[in-house]
Amino acid sequence: MDEFSKNKLMETEQTILSTLPSYKTHLVSITSSLGTEEHIWTVSLNTESPNTPMVMLHGFAAGIGFWCLNMEYLSRNRPVYAIDILGFGRSSRPNFSRDSLEAEKQMIDALEAWRIEMKLEKIIFLGHSMGAYLSTLYAISYPDPVEHLVLADPWGFSDKYENPPMILKILAFLLQWLNPIGVIRYLGPYWGPLLLQKTRRDIFGGFCSILEDEILPRYFYYCNASSNNTGERAFYSMVAGIGWAKIPIVKRIHKLKSNIPMTFIFGSKTWMDKEMATRIKAMRPHSSVDMKIVDDAGHHIYSEQAEQFNEIVETTCNERETKKFK
Repeated sequence: MDEFSKNKLMETEQTILSTLPSYKTHLVSITSSLGTEEHIWTVSLNTESPNTPMVMLHGFAAGIGFWCLNMEYLSRNRPVYAIDILGFGRSSRPNFSRDSLEAEKQMIDALEAWRIEMKLEKIIFLGHSMGAYLSTLYAISYPDPVEHLVLADPWGFSDKYENPPMILKILAFLLQWLNPIGVIRYLGPYWGPLLLQKTRRDIFGGFCSILEDEILPRYFYYCNASSNNTGERAFYSMVAGIGWAKIPIVKRIHKLKSNIPMTFIFGSKTWMDKEMATRIKAMRPHSSVDMKIVDDAGHHIYSEQAEQFNEIVETTCNERETKKFK
């Protein structure tokens, strides 16, 4: 990332995090599975609490700042760690494999190296969209630390479009060379954020209660302004068609240990496949699989209906821990 974009991202993130009463930041050094020294940008809250820590993983092309409506509330009773996934935000941007399975492994191994470095014995994952996908893949590969998977409007689980109708095949062919993030990057630091602000109220509208309208679009822009967009390219290696996963989680869920509880949280108006959660529940008859709905919310449930979302996440995690100790 060039120095100008790096400084602007840091400056914008500081504005966002200033809405929190108290937090710590860490640039956590890890050795990646490639043997290279990398860094994971981390924000932590209430680390003194003895309760199971929550690790928050953002969605595609996002970063820590997108959790600004959630971190304070969810850290009331437990430690919370929000990270920029390797390849995104202020974390290192190594060159990932072009092979989707290998790129997934590199991201997951980085999460494990980060957990070990942070000395977190047990964790609850709260992942949104791509973050939910990676959380689940991590739990498949490294089940022992995972106490609970909380999956907020998860991407990459459904095989609904494994054999898509012809119209979707045609659309996928026409759009295969169009990169929406690349368009925003091309528009530059004025027009890019302005376009986002005017057209994507579903993503950015919920933050207006604590931040000026332009702050989150600007943050999103600078998260993705660099041409060294290695995380973005790695994600696209995992994608088929116009946005579904090449190897959906529903095809791999049998590898997840039965003692790991899963809680799916969907927006009532989401475009994600809610029925997939019902299928996974049926596939895991001896496991805890729950589904919650956030009313009047789409895909970005953590900001569209932050208060309702926070209450569901906190209640779900507390209930799960109560059951564990009974």
